[in-house]
Amino acid sequence: MRIRVIVILVLLGLLHAYIGWRILPGLPVEPAFKIAGGLLLACSLGLIPAGLLAHSVRQPWGDRLSWVGMLALGAFSSLLVLTFLRDLALLAAAVAGWHDPLFSKRTAAAVPLLAGAITLIGFFNARRVASVVSVDIPISGLPSELHGFTIAQISDIHVGPTIKRGYLDAIVDKVNRIEADVVAVTGDLVDGSVRHLAPHTAPLERLQARHGAYFVTGNHEYYSNAHEWIAEVKRLGLNVLLNRHVVLEHEGRQVVLAGVTDYTAHHFDPSHKSDPGRAIAGAPPGAAVKILLAHQPRTARAAADAGFDVQLSGHTHGGQFFPWNFFVPMQQPYVAGLNRLRQLWVYTSRGTGYWGPPKRFGAPSEITRLRLVSA
Repeated sequence: MRIRVIVILVLLGLLHAYIGWRILPGLPVEPAFKIAGGLLLACSLGLIPAGLLAHSVRQPWGDRLSWVGMLALGAFSSLLVLTFLRDLALLAAAVAGWHDPLFSKRTAAAVPLLAGAITLIGFFNARRVASVVSVDIPISGLPSELHGFTIAQISDIHVGPTIKRGYLDAIVDKVNRIEADVVAVTGDLVDGSVRHLAPHTAPLERLQARHGAYFVTGNHEYYSNAHEWIAEVKRLGLNVLLNRHVVLEHEGRQVVLAGVTDYTAHHFDPSHKSDPGRAIAGAPPGAAVKILLAHQPRTARAAADAGFDVQLSGHTHGGQFFPWNFFVPMQQPYVAGLNRLRQLWVYTSRGTGYWGPPKRFGAPSEITRLRLVSA
């Protein structure tokens, strides 16, 4: 563990040095400003690991340190990507035999300016209350009584160092205005312990829907003692679906609503191994539609094998900010939106909060209003 931390710190230092080496000498500014830029990079190098380890610092300083560290991480990420893209542009110009010192200076100045603008825009995108996104899911043979059956999905809120009660209160207010038949909370609700965060997750108690609110675990619940959070979510009145289902009677028709534990849950508790087959076992064969709540999209293959019609997931954050959306497919089959796998519709939410840096760019947060409609 210690060796891994040292490797990460060395790598972080090298990447900061790379930014300084490639950008600072080319800036068309006085030397004093270049020195200031170097000092800011040095501060970033210290603040990022401090922010990641802030959970061990006494409150309220822990949260404050986390805020500063995560803002530094978001800015560093954009600086690194833009520096790399600038180097690619300079390389392409050199290969083409074109050399313009003015171009080099202007692009060097553009990197911190663009990184600052992206970080600022990303901050406001992340901190605003998520917009409601409406999605229709066409189901073949759907009875007319279930046409318009509505699910309000929220996912990946990550209540923790930078997301508190007020943020979640505003989300709950918006969800309740949908007047859904079901509310689905598809994991990664928290980043921290029940002891520290219970006052901030309390707004979930106000969630309202005709057939109730349902919760499945995400990977971050297991980082924060999933068993305690399962008990706390139940105490707040949500129905927790751990590899099981319920049958909802809606206008004389049956809807099977099932949920599985997180795809990686068995690494933390072998008894929590995610199992869509077990979740649907014993469901009435005459049910009009079978819906699965599964935190990670990669549960989809097992869900299709088990005979589900719809899977609602999150986990990916839609990439949260450029360019990480391009890396999500390395782990997950879907990044965001509605996709089809055989007979199964998979909807992947971009998430209702954010994780790590308070930054969203090109991947806006969402509260999803999903309607079943006749195909």
